[in-house]
Amino acid sequence: MKRIEFGFAPQGKRRVAMLCVLVALFSFMALPGNSQNIKKKAKNAPVFSNSVYEGNDKVYSDNPLKPGEFYNPILQGAYPDPAITRKGNDYYLVASTFAIFPGVPVFHSKDLVNWTQIGHALDRVSQLDVHDTGISAGVYAPDIEYNPNNDTFYMIVTAFAGGAGNIVVKSKDPAKGWSEPFKLNFQGIDPSLFFDDNGKAYVVHNDAPDKGTELYEGHRVIKVWDYDLEKDQVIAGTDKIIVNGGVDLSKKPIWIEAPHIYKRNGKYYLMCAEGGTGGNHSEVVFISDSPKGPFTPAPNNPILSQRHLSQNRPNKVDWAGHADLVEGPDGKHYGVFLGIRPNEKNRVNIGRETFILPVDWSGQFPVFVNGLVPMEPKLKTPAGVENKTGKEGFFPNGNFTFTDNLTYKNLDYRWVGLRGPREAFISQTKKGLQINPFPVNIKEVKPTSTLFLRQQHNSFTYTTTLDYKPASEKDLAGITLLQSEAFNYVFGLTRKGKDAYLVLERTEKGASKVIASQKVDIQKPIQLRVKAEGDAYQFSYSTDGKSFMDLGSPVSGDILSTNVAGGFTGTLIGLYATSANDVQPQ
Repeated sequence: MKRIEFGFAPQGKRRVAMLCVLVALFSFMALPGNSQNIKKKAKNAPVFSNSVYEGNDKVYSDNPLKPGEFYNPILQGAYPDPAITRKGNDYYLVASTFAIFPGVPVFHSKDLVNWTQIGHALDRVSQLDVHDTGISAGVYAPDIEYNPNNDTFYMIVTAFAGGAGNIVVKSKDPAKGWSEPFKLNFQGIDPSLFFDDNGKAYVVHNDAPDKGTELYEGHRVIKVWDYDLEKDQVIAGTDKIIVNGGVDLSKKPIWIEAPHIYKRNGKYYLMCAEGGTGGNHSEVVFISDSPKGPFTPAPNNPILSQRHLSQNRPNKVDWAGHADLVEGPDGKHYGVFLGIRPNEKNRVNIGRETFILPVDWSGQFPVFVNGLVPMEPKLKTPAGVENKTGKEGFFPNGNFTFTDNLTYKNLDYRWVGLRGPREAFISQTKKGLQINPFPVNIKEVKPTSTLFLRQQHNSFTYTTTLDYKPASEKDLAGITLLQSEAFNYVFGLTRKGKDAYLVLERTEKGASKVIASQKVDIQKPIQLRVKAEGDAYQFSYSTDGKSFMDLGSPVSGDILSTNVAGGFTGTLIGLYATSANDVQPQ
């Protein structure tokens, strides 16, 4: 996964540019020592309360659900690179998080329709060190597998942070936490595990071709290793290339990756993504008599893609691929995969989301049902399954409202930090959630004192109440819309002389510009709001709790799209506080 092609530059230059960006991000220094774990309360720390996120996408109002239907994607917002496994009647799903902390959310379902988040696989700094990591580095392409031979769950992932490389963690119960990581002795990315019914185990992953054999830019291979379950390590010398380049090497396929092995009717199936994570993304499948190959591609590849369809189709879903298969509660197969829902200007502000489709495996090879035609926003539930999304604690989808007064002791799992634990800067109070500001600006590659939610709709409204009296021009608290450290908006309360000001700043390619500012009365808490209608974002505020006034005109969401900003994440909506503010009122 993990490399998106943007614009019209040659693919080689795009790849080199992205790698250079990642290398540059790794070079930034973190806060001194373990300061991300030290919480020294500021006297004037801001308190946030009454958080309300409300989605309002037209696709959902135009397509109301009928009994026996559910919406696709099943996980809206930046939950890319899904992987899924099953133990009995329980399903577990994971997704990429990059530099978000905690990392790798774990979801549970009984029916593939109704999901709850039960935690994160990497929720400790000892497991995940991303303190000096650019937002699109960190951990990505996780795989989760259940091994019935030893009744153990495994989560394996690539970590571009802390010198970790490829790691695996284990659990007897994903709801009760995961082990410390085992560092694996191989290069490459996108690893997954396969447990054969004879007790043997294997790791399969993307890698570079053998030295001197690379034929073109984007030429990659799939390797397999024997895996020692006692030592939790690949067995040296057992590695073997099982796919070279992709389905047809003569056509110079790029970025064969995200491999998974399955066994059915005595045959071994290898399913991979091909074509890169952007507009040429697809899913392909191979067959063999052995997990070590040789693997032969299916004659009907790709088995999932949206790349050949009209760019003007309504309710467009694109970039489909990076999939994983599981048998459903009805005995049929299903596949989870990533896709995007661009806005009216074809910008990808939400990020890559988790979709699902039924899979027809009545023939020799699996095929995603309707995976090669324009995807619909609704699907039929598996037989006997009732759609309870958004109710009884199940994760919502469609148009929904998420209200949180931020006074609960345990935060909802949807609230996340960036590059470090939330607990390093948050405190619960009777009035709401207090954020102790770090001397770190949102534009720095360091742990930030910011609590984030994912943007989950192209059109949404987010409102929060802020109780705050900044002491100096270095103090700021408010809302940030963050695509990355170099591309973001800051809408916050600061000080100029004796007066309090609201400011709106746009940062593009690391260069910041104040768009608007306004002196305000902060004798009482102030409400802050951002309303997106597709690509237009309007920031507003209220000092009386009733009427809202706009701060400036609507601004473009261009810098919040991966088309402009690059990278692999979606927009994050943050409750932000800093004592290193550089946004000055006009």
